[in-house]
Amino acid sequence: MVREAARRSPAFAARLAEAGIDPASVATSDLDRLPIQSKDDVLALQHATPPFGGLLADDAQPRRIFQSPGPLYEPELTAGDGWRWAPALSAAGFTAADRVLITFGFHLSPAGAMFEAACAEIGAAVIPAGVGAKDLQVAACRDLQISAYIGTPSYLNALLEAADQEGVELGIERAFVTAEPLPPSLRDALQARVPVVRAGYGTAETGHLGHECDQVDGWHVPEDALVQICDITTEVARTDDGEGQLVVTLFETGYPIVRFGTGDLSAWHDQPCPCGAATPRLRGWMGRVGDAVKVRGMFLHPRQVSQVLAGIEGVAAFRVVVERADHRDQLRVELVAGDAPADLTDRVATAVQDGLRFRAEVRLVDALPDDGPVLVDGRTWD
Repeated sequence: MVREAARRSPAFAARLAEAGIDPASVATSDLDRLPIQSKDDVLALQHATPPFGGLLADDAQPRRIFQSPGPLYEPELTAGDGWRWAPALSAAGFTAADRVLITFGFHLSPAGAMFEAACAEIGAAVIPAGVGAKDLQVAACRDLQISAYIGTPSYLNALLEAADQEGVELGIERAFVTAEPLPPSLRDALQARVPVVRAGYGTAETGHLGHECDQVDGWHVPEDALVQICDITTEVARTDDGEGQLVVTLFETGYPIVRFGTGDLSAWHDQPCPCGAATPRLRGWMGRVGDAVKVRGMFLHPRQVSQVLAGIEGVAAFRVVVERADHRDQLRVELVAGDAPADLTDRVATAVQDGLRFRAEVRLVDALPDDGPVLVDGRTWD
């Protein structure tokens, strides 16, 4: 795979050469010599050599092209269940008899499309709902007898609350949730209403990387991806149960994803799963490497905050604070402004929604720490 990827992808060939790796004789053990590639690294490549940074093979024909915040462009090359989520849905009890409400976005980002493809693989009907218009989604659940849900756990909780306000029993029997942590308190609240709630893990770049079984104790990794837990300092793959960055290699040569650092921390389970599956298990999400924060299923970077807010006239200092209330992420923009124009907070709110894709409360404050971060994660998960 490495040899073929190097032949097809100029940027990947250059990456191997820089690490002193000969693609003609490379072995799996040589991968630890290849520096981990972060999302920021890929973004820098794309900025230097647009649009795909030299990673996309000249003979590759993307079926679709998605845009993630950055902007980062991600080609879809494989037809069918290319992100490989179908086994995770099957493990959660999804079948061809289900009607599935997908509440991930279908606009620019790949989340909605990847789960639609997985549902097609198992033969389930899809309602491509996206986020918002909860009243219409509640009506669809009632009228269409929707039996399954895919989305974030916090949005499922909000949908259940919206149904309660309308006096509607959703009737959802199983849910597959991902893109944000599922703390015990929220899991308990959801399982009081939805009989089966299973969590999974993946990224927009790599697709499915792990899912829960009926033991609900960690994520079984798929067999069609090489998943490593790498030491934060040495970048060498760990074989013990210590914490490290989750690093992924896929086997697609048209757009090589090799030693890709997700930025998420996890660790291996050191005991076999009672379910009997032989695949290794991750112990779940343990935090982030670096400064990026995942908000409502999407990554938010400090540099994005600065790009959006730094040029707004009247703003002397700023920061964005992420908090959590009632199992929902909330953003607050704090501004220092001398003689603030009357419309400053409205202009900032609009800029944040347009540039960061989030609605936020905007608040004027007297001062902010001189050396403080521009993005603060104040959430607790319990």
